[in-house]
Amino acid sequence: MRTPPALLALFTALVPLAAAPSYDQSGVPLEVDAPRPGLVKIVILAGTPSSKPMAHEYFAGCALLMDWLRAQPGVWPVMARGWPKDERVLEGARCVVYFGDGGGKQPFAEPRRWAGLSRLMASGTGLVLLHQAMDFPLGADGTAIKGWLGAVFHSDIGSRGHWDMEFNDIAAHEVTRGVKPFAAPADGWLYNLHFAPAGVTPLLRGAVPDKSRSTADSRKHAGRAEVIAWAHQRPDGGRGFGFTGADLHKSWSYPSQRTLVLNGILWSAGLPVPAGGVQVDLDPAALERNLDDKPAPAPAKPQAKTPATKKA
Repeated sequence: MRTPPALLALFTALVPLAAAPSYDQSGVPLEVDAPRPGLVKIVILAGTPSSKPMAHEYFAGCALLMDWLRAQPGVWPVMARGWPKDERVLEGARCVVYFGDGGGKQPFAEPRRWAGLSRLMASGTGLVLLHQAMDFPLGADGTAIKGWLGAVFHSDIGSRGHWDMEFNDIAAHEVTRGVKPFAAPADGWLYNLHFAPAGVTPLLRGAVPDKSRSTADSRKHAGRAEVIAWAHQRPDGGRGFGFTGADLHKSWSYPSQRTLVLNGILWSAGLPVPAGGVQVDLDPAALERNLDDKPAPAPAKPQAKTPATKKA
């Protein structure tokens, strides 16, 4: 017996559509260049999958930044997975943002790409590096990053780890407009960086556990509040902004962190920061979208009990 078309249509409407899996990233527009001249182009580079689920969610975090920046007047964010396949989207960029792993895994570490980034920096393009992104091996590349960003993490003196942070020491600066004291529980941080000799303004400082001080140099500064975010005005007119947090994806739910990072991107692009800072809302469901497809950690195996020893 055939089902009448009207009844079939009603049944179809009542059956809820299966939600797209959290790791479906196909809806994120990539490498879409500005549709018209006059828009300020900001290129956002998302790092490759890393760490465990809901940590180092670089692609999903960059997708959020792109959505929030697109809502800012006169701004056109262009997102790429790693280095753009079509390098023409880099032309005329006022700022390059990279959120991803460091230690030589940066998508611009390859010599030809590094030359392209160097040309952008020489033209006054701003640079924003988030979380692990400012971790570079000792050498010429790290020296250049320090000059562009204002700081670089090297393992010779730098320390890192996960712990609760509270930010109450917030410097007055365009990038901190609208940023209020906030807490970030159990996130991941890098500190005790090499800073440029001039032009750097520390923006956020916070207490770190002294047991996290893993290098001889960092142990010299026990009890010192450490710089977690900063702004850098380069002598050539370019700008840099760094923030070593954002390890946990849920940290984008903190309004002041969103404001800080978005302010830092606009400022690095040479744009005015609104008097109250960039204020954007977050639908909690958005944190479950565009995640990397990572296997869940295997449950810990129960330890075998040691047989009781008989008394002699």
